[in-house]
Amino acid sequence: MHKKLEVWQKSMLFVTQLYQLTKQFPDDERYGLTNQIRRASVSIPSNIAEGSARHGNKEYIQFLYISLASAAEVETQFLIAKNLHYVNEIDIFYNELQSIKRMLLGLIKSKQNKEN
Repeated sequence: MHKKLEVWQKSMLFVTQLYQLTKQFPDDERYGLTNQIRRASVSIPSNIAEGSARHGNKEYIQFLYISLASAAEVETQFLIAKNLHYVNEIDIFYNELQSIKRMLLGLIKSKQNKEN
């Protein structure tokens, strides 16, 4: 079911692109920021998938919120990477992340409306 969701598909592509981007980070960040940003980004589609496999909207919504929190974490880590000059131009990634966050909020709202 989750594989049909556009937000899941988009976040999977985002993770793949982000892995390519973080290859540019310094080697001494391999276990620091690189690892952190990759783990947080993987959490976005993973929690969408896990939530969709749960029974009931309340659990699903909880996992969507976790996914949204992971997206906020990635956003912060992007800004840190930019401040450290590990990446110059993050606008494309940043805009894509904002789109994913909006889609998650829309899905959460949709699921909440079904609860009421």
